[in-house]
Amino acid sequence: MKLKTKLTLFNALSKLVIVTIFVALLPTLIKIINQNYTDAKLRKQKDKLLQIINVQGIKNYSDASYYTPLKEDYVSIGVDSSIEFLDTIQNEKRLIQGDTIEYRILSHNFNAEHKKYLMEIAISVDAITETTRPLQNIAFQVLLGMILLTIMADQVYSNYVLRPLGLIIKTKLIGHKFPNFGSYDKVKTSTSDFEYLDISIHKMIETIESTFQKEREFISNASHELMTPISILQSKIENMFEQEDFSDEVKTRMLEMQKILNRLKSITKTLLLISQIENEQFLKEDSLPLAELIQEVYDEISIRLQDKNIGFETAIPANWQLAKVNKFLLFNLFFNLINNAVKYNKENGSIHVVAHNEHDIFSVSIIDTGIGIGESEIPFIFNRFKKFRQSLSQDSFGLGLPIVKSIAEFHQIKIEVTSKKDTGSTFKLNFPPGFIKIG
Repeated sequence: MKLKTKLTLFNALSKLVIVTIFVALLPTLIKIINQNYTDAKLRKQKDKLLQIINVQGIKNYSDASYYTPLKEDYVSIGVDSSIEFLDTIQNEKRLIQGDTIEYRILSHNFNAEHKKYLMEIAISVDAITETTRPLQNIAFQVLLGMILLTIMADQVYSNYVLRPLGLIIKTKLIGHKFPNFGSYDKVKTSTSDFEYLDISIHKMIETIESTFQKEREFISNASHELMTPISILQSKIENMFEQEDFSDEVKTRMLEMQKILNRLKSITKTLLLISQIENEQFLKEDSLPLAELIQEVYDEISIRLQDKNIGFETAIPANWQLAKVNKFLLFNLFFNLINNAVKYNKENGSIHVVAHNEHDIFSVSIIDTGIGIGESEIPFIFNRFKKFRQSLSQDSFGLGLPIVKSIAEFHQIKIEVTSKKDTGSTFKLNFPPGFIKIG
């Protein structure tokens, strides 16, 4: 999951938790707010009524009660015989014209014209709670709107802040062919952490590129330098065979030496070829029918097929034309794959080379009925000099598939490998756009 997605999910979930807590507490909060508002309203009405009594006198209001027709609130003033001082607000029930109604009542006693009076100002609890529901709805809608706005703001800000990180990943890692990374372009960012990351990745890439370049130069130089003494030794041994004054034991040892030199020469040539491919010393200017290339490989390898009585079938359209390729390299690619399919196949087995075209995505599968590859071994089959148990009995240097990989990467071909022990293997070559022309 991407960092931006994680941040968005965290922001959304955290706000969802806040909303849940707020919704759970909202009725209590609204009730408290509403009650405080009602109490403040009752006190204001008390102060206003006391001012009126001070101006107009108590006679017009003594021993009187006033309430609305719906009995939502009332005011009463009467003589108070109690000796205690009252100034309270609480919920109490009152019997009004035969109806028992619960009110929020302010009780206050005061002195006027040498007498003590009790004032009650009340608002029905039902009237108070009627305003609670609309307030809850309004508060919830406002909160929801604010949450949505903050989520959008967080998304926009996260995109802005993380944009340099996306550029670093895209331009420094994904956008380059490993290990050739090209020149350094600084990513513009105001975040010091991303600046440090950008510089650190560039330095790491420079180190990797330099190391790979040194390795390539060493392999190339070593291969070139080894070819000359190997060829000289081979020539001298061949000349020595022409002499007749050697015993059979010496000749046997010379044959062994020649086999070792041939093996060494083959490895050197292979390493040199891989080095040349990775250094892109080959041109891609050839065009030819794919079926023709497969036929040339078959002609080269047909004797080995006959030795093991292996069937060979192809299903390649005649109008599939390879465009802008290197014929020599592609021949080596198919030769190594088909040669392995023969080498590790069973007696009386079969090999199928099948072409596929799905939505203008072209591919070729090489399917054999051989001994198969273990699932745990598949990720390592393209490593140089890597030999598995099934290949130890074969005359193999462990460089065939590394050549295939180098040639495939040179042509931007993707390889998919599926295999099952004692059943067979399938190597699927997925060609890049423009690699195959129909015509």
